[in-house]
Amino acid sequence: MSSLYASDTQTPVYDVVGVGFGPANLALAIAIEEYNEAAAPDQRLTAIFLEKQADFGWHRGMLLEGATMQVSFLKDLATMRNPTSRFGFVPYLQDRGRLVDFINHKVLFPSREEFHDYLGWCADGVDHMVGYGLEVSAVRTATDADPGSRIVEVDVAVVGASGTEPTTYRARNIVLGTGLVPKLPAGIESSERVWHSSEFLHRLDRFTEPDPHRFVVVGAGQSAAEVADHLHRTYPGAEVCAVLSRYGYSPADDSPYANRFFDPEAVDLYHGAEPAVRDRLMGYHRNTNYGVVDIDLIDELYRRSYQEKVRGEERLRILNTSRVDRLDQDPEGLGVHVRNLATGTTERLTADAVVYATGYTEPDPTRLLGDLAASCLRDGEGRLRIRRDYRVDTTPELEAAIYLQGGTEHTHGITGNLLSMAAVRAGEVCASLVTRRTAPETATALA
Repeated sequence: MSSLYASDTQTPVYDVVGVGFGPANLALAIAIEEYNEAAAPDQRLTAIFLEKQADFGWHRGMLLEGATMQVSFLKDLATMRNPTSRFGFVPYLQDRGRLVDFINHKVLFPSREEFHDYLGWCADGVDHMVGYGLEVSAVRTATDADPGSRIVEVDVAVVGASGTEPTTYRARNIVLGTGLVPKLPAGIESSERVWHSSEFLHRLDRFTEPDPHRFVVVGAGQSAAEVADHLHRTYPGAEVCAVLSRYGYSPADDSPYANRFFDPEAVDLYHGAEPAVRDRLMGYHRNTNYGVVDIDLIDELYRRSYQEKVRGEERLRILNTSRVDRLDQDPEGLGVHVRNLATGTTERLTADAVVYATGYTEPDPTRLLGDLAASCLRDGEGRLRIRRDYRVDTTPELEAAIYLQGGTEHTHGITGNLLSMAAVRAGEVCASLVTRRTAPETATALA
C-alpha cells in the first residue's frame, strides 16, 4: 500500500489532486469523504482540490430572484449515489431548519439561490480537502519519481500574488474539473456595456445608468429568457429587445421518457454505442437541455408581451428570425445592428447595454497538461478517448491517470457536463481511484 509520502521526498503524494472545485469536483470530494469514513485507515484516499476562486461559488452572476433549478432536488451531489448521505439536499434542509417549510412549499425544483446555498453548505463540509485562491499553472511528470510510481506534479500559484514561487503538489492521479468558458460571438468582447450572461448580476450591480432606455438580449435559451424577464421586471421604463434566430423560444422536453437520457444506465448505453449512434442520440435529445426554455417562463413572457400589445405600449419586443450582425458606438450610445434573416432588412437599435446569453464552450482539457498531453490518445475526429470510468485513454508510458469532470459528452452523453449526474459520476470516479490505489496492476483492464 502506498503512503502519503514518497520514499525519496517529504513532499506529500496525494492519491488525487483535483483541478477546479465546482459542483462536479465537490461531488467527488463528498464521495471520497464518505468512502474514507467507512474505510480502514490504511485504505483511505488522500485528496486535495485546488480552486482559483477565493471561496466556493457557482454561477453567481445568474442567481436571479425567482429563477429555479431545472433538475429535481433529489439530483443533488449525493442522493443518487447514496440515498442516506449526510450531504443530501434533505439533510441540508434539516440543518438549516427549513425541512418542514420546504415540504409545505410542494416544489420539486428549488430556487437557484437556495441550491447555491446548499452547494456552499456541502463545500463547508469538505473544506479540509480544498485550497482556495490557488490557480494551477502546469502539470507534468515528476522527474524524480521512482519508475512505476506514476507520480505527477502540479504547479500552483496564489491568485493575486504575482512574482512568488509556485507551490508544487504531487499526486498519483489528477481530476480536471475546470468547468466551461463563457462564449461570445467572433469579434465581440465584454465591456462596460457588452456583457455575457454569466456576469449579468455583477455587471448590473455596477450599472450606473439612472433611467435606461433599452436593453438588447441575444440568445434563445434559458439564460436568455431569464435575463429578458429580469430586465423587463426590474426596469419598468426600459424597452427589452430579445433577439433570437428562431421563430420564438422553444420549450425544454422534460417528459418522462425523454428524461431517461439522463439516467445512469443511459451512460452505459451511450458509451458502448458506435460513434454514429451516439451522434444520432445526441441529435434526438438536444432539446432536453440545449437552447430551450422552461415552458412556464415562456408562457409568462408571452402573457406580458400580449398584455402590452393590448395596452398599446409594447416594451417587451421579441425580434425573432433575427441576429445581431455588429455593434458600433456613437454619441447617442451603443448601436446594435439587428438583421431579420427572413427579409434581409436591418434595424439599428441604440441600447444602454447588450447581454449575450450565447452559452459556453469546453476548453481543451489538455491545455494544462504540458508534456503529458502528448500521451493522451484521440479518436479519428481529434477528440480525447475517454474510458467508461472517465479516465483519459493514454499511452502505456503514462501510468498516472487523468480523469475528466466535463468534456466527456462525446463519449458519455449529455450528462457529461450536467449537474444531474454529478453524484453518480463522482461515485464512479471514486471507485476507480480506489481500484487503482489498491490494485494498480489491474487498472489498465478497466474499460
